[in-house]
Parts: sequence; C-alpha cells; structure tokens
Amino acid sequence: MTTATKVPVKPLGDRIVVQPLEAEQTTASGLVIPDTAKEKPQEGKVLAVGPGNWDEEGEKRIPLDVSEGDVVLYSKYGGTEVKYNGEEYLVLSARDVLAIIEK
Repeated sequence: MTTATKVPVKPLGDRIVVQPLEAEQTTASGLVIPDTAKEKPQEGKVLAVGPGNWDEEGEKRIPLDVSEGDVVLYSKYGGTEVKYNGEEYLVLSARDVLAIIEK
C-alpha cells in the first residue's frame, strides 16, 4: 500500500478527500485540447479517509472500502470542491466513489 501526502483536512463520517488528477491534454491523434473544451476530471488520488459511519445500533463504525493512496473513479458531479492553503481538493461521500482503479 502506498502512503498518500498528508493533508491538513480530515474528513468526517463516510467522507473522502481526493486530489483530482489532471485530464488528458491531447487526444489519441495528438490534437491539443484547450482548457475551455476539457471535461471535468473523474479520477483522483485519495489523500484522506474518514472513520466511516456508525452501524444501525450505533455501536461500531462501518469502515470504508477505499484507503489513502488509492486512485478512484468518482461521480462526475459528486462532492464539494474545496481550496485550502492554495491546494484544490474534492470532498466526496463514499457513495460518490464508483470504483478503485488498479494499475
């Protein structure tokens, strides 16, 4: 398991802090995509993970399926964009994460 960069933002509950990865700058044929035509990235690196929500009885936490350092695919319009100390982060709910990308 790789360790992620320490981030000063600690998520609560089932929240996850993700650093979006840059979208492709060129097409497969080599054309450069201008900033105005780029799609919003849907892939990012998990920097911090909350402790999870409580079970129905409120006795124990349900851990999340992702961990720090994972690269995930998330919902296109999910989460909240946050800027802190000049860095841009995305705070997602665990349900906004669609898949873990294994490389």
